[in-house]
Amino acid sequence: MKPRRPAGRARYPLSLRRRPVRWEKQRPTWGQARPALIAEALKRAQARPSGNWYVVGGTRDVRRDRPLSATVAGQELVVWRTADGRLAAGPGVCPHLGAPLADSPVRCGALVCHWHGLALHGGPFAGWEPLPVHDDGVLVWVRLDQVGGEPPTRAPVVPPRPELSRSVAAVYAGVGICEPEDVVANRLDPWHGAWFHPYSFVDLTVVGTPDAEGGGEDGFTVDVSFKVAGRFVVPVRALFTTPEPRTVLMRITEGEGLGSVVETHATPLGPDELGRPRTAVVEAVVASSARPGFAVARAAAPVLRRLMAAGAARLWRDDLAYAERRRLLRSTGRFPG
Repeated sequence: MKPRRPAGRARYPLSLRRRPVRWEKQRPTWGQARPALIAEALKRAQARPSGNWYVVGGTRDVRRDRPLSATVAGQELVVWRTADGRLAAGPGVCPHLGAPLADSPVRCGALVCHWHGLALHGGPFAGWEPLPVHDDGVLVWVRLDQVGGEPPTRAPVVPPRPELSRSVAAVYAGVGICEPEDVVANRLDPWHGAWFHPYSFVDLTVVGTPDAEGGGEDGFTVDVSFKVAGRFVVPVRALFTTPEPRTVLMRITEGEGLGSVVETHATPLGPDELGRPRTAVVEAVVASSARPGFAVARAAAPVLRRLMAAGAARLWRDDLAYAERRRLLRSTGRFPG
């Protein structure tokens, strides 16, 4: 049964599925999920500029007493806040004798090497050179021109989000044995949602694809219901787009939580000990609602953030397996797409 299109905000946030369809009785989607369509959408995403910016973590991951450590394409990085509160970023290898700066503390805004006390305040010093860094309020980005090889930009491509002061934002991070394209391709296949994630999604129908929309949005439009408990669901319409090569954005365009977004960012880490590629998935969920009760719910933001991150982690346990399988098949010449 085709789900009813969400026409706007209903009186109540939850809906009751009056005639639920069993998992094995739902309409197969393999005929609509054409490999060529997904591949073309991935190709368009990869052609978009990134300005050489890479997501390395969440804003809340940058603490006052220690740096945020990250690896991008095999390069060790550290990010911390200086005495005046601004972000500083650069190589995670001490220029003196190679100590791991990720293990060093931050004292009064300076990153102090724990081997010999070399103190970095964010500017060039003793052979250490800073890197461009950007905090968008939810995520932290670092620009690596030698890795990206594109014309650099002053800031990353950050899609519009709900106003943070009226939203709740959570960040999930995970790592898979795959490449960024495998993560992006996973998100550009919305048809797998209700089949692969029946604990979260039901009544999913892809109602618009890039090649069918002509001059419209270059994305996938999906009607889907988020499963809450039992037969209670939240039906929405969502649009999946790719603002840059390593990002897939899902925005709720109709229904509960209008304007809320899920940003999936894929950052290459470099090979593991067996030479296999590793990719970090950093997903930001920014939820908002015009309902009066949402302001009350925001008072419990720390609890909500944990619940939102846990929900993303459950989905990505499946989706990283999906991405890893895709990478394995590609690397052995067996991927049918």
